[in-house]
Amino acid sequence: MTFKFDQSALPVDHMDALLAGRVLLADGPVPVLVRDGQVFDMSRQAATMADLLDREDLAEIEGDPLCNLLELGGPGEDSGFTLLSPIDLQCVKAAGVTFAVSAIERVIEERARGDAGKAAGIRAELEAKVGGGIRSVVPGSEDAARLKAALIEAGMWSQYLEVAIGPDAEVFTKAPVLATLGWGADIGIRSDSSWNNPEPEVVVVVDSRGRIVGATLGNDVNLRDFEGRSALLLGKAKDNNASASIGPFIRLFDRRFSLDDVREAELDLRIEGPEGYKLTGHSSMRQISRDPAELVRQALSEHQYPDGFVLYLGTLFAPVQDRDDPGRGFTHKVGDIVSISSPRLGTLVNRVTTSKDAAPWRFGIRELMRVLERRQAAPEHA
Repeated sequence: MTFKFDQSALPVDHMDALLAGRVLLADGPVPVLVRDGQVFDMSRQAATMADLLDREDLAEIEGDPLCNLLELGGPGEDSGFTLLSPIDLQCVKAAGVTFAVSAIERVIEERARGDAGKAAGIRAELEAKVGGGIRSVVPGSEDAARLKAALIEAGMWSQYLEVAIGPDAEVFTKAPVLATLGWGADIGIRSDSSWNNPEPEVVVVVDSRGRIVGATLGNDVNLRDFEGRSALLLGKAKDNNASASIGPFIRLFDRRFSLDDVREAELDLRIEGPEGYKLTGHSSMRQISRDPAELVRQALSEHQYPDGFVLYLGTLFAPVQDRDDPGRGFTHKVGDIVSISSPRLGTLVNRVTTSKDAAPWRFGIRELMRVLERRQAAPEHA
């Protein structure tokens, strides 16, 4: 089964938006810009997406006409223009526990030691005792310090509450460079995970100078059982083959779309299971505990990113509805279709498989360098 790319994947105002992405052609991937429903190959102006996003003239720069927007296809479609993840050389970072609900759910995972069957009782206890306090406190504030002291005294403190209300955000590396997947691709969960979920998020895009230049959608696929057993298993919970999707396009900031629109973004999640199961969820960026600009500042505080980076901003979504056995909450099944949408960013669609069965990651940095060398030597790029 493949997905057909159509207008449902696009921002509602896409004819007025400046979009950036990557398209796979016969000779390799190219960075593209989308204007007025047309896709332009920018590879003669910028070899990589990292180069393109560093340019100051994105609103005016001209590229080579490639195709109509609706001629694009996803993996497996015979369109000749396969839509890829819209990033290439950027580091892939993620911020965790940036919403109150996600903080509570992480504490539940920790206390249940990854056992979904124990989660419901722990959830009720935590909601009753700390839910309201976490929702109202500003991370790093004096009120947050007083809440921390009270929770420690009550024996309810957790490392997850530290990053939820303490001065330092959780920022980690989600995936290797070039390992993210785009619209229509199969996303992977570990085959030995029995408690997992999607994490629908806004992803901000930062250039080599540390400027936030746009935003897109992402699925920060999460294994609740692994991370719940130990926070030291975060790498196994987060970084697996096909475990990070981004797209369909980066919406670049301009006079019609800015960081303030990211702060106001509303996200919808829809999961359709192969057995007829359906789940919907909603996440509002207005409820984030830490401002996106502050999360980017913390990511940059003692690190440099010469090729830029992207940052998943975290999620409000915490699936607690039972899917099969009562009290076990939600977990994925192979074949689930996950759709993440926001009106001004479009819709990111992926199907769930296991990381073992997903297409293996083979196109790395060396292969990209070879593509660029061949392209540079070709007469049309001379």
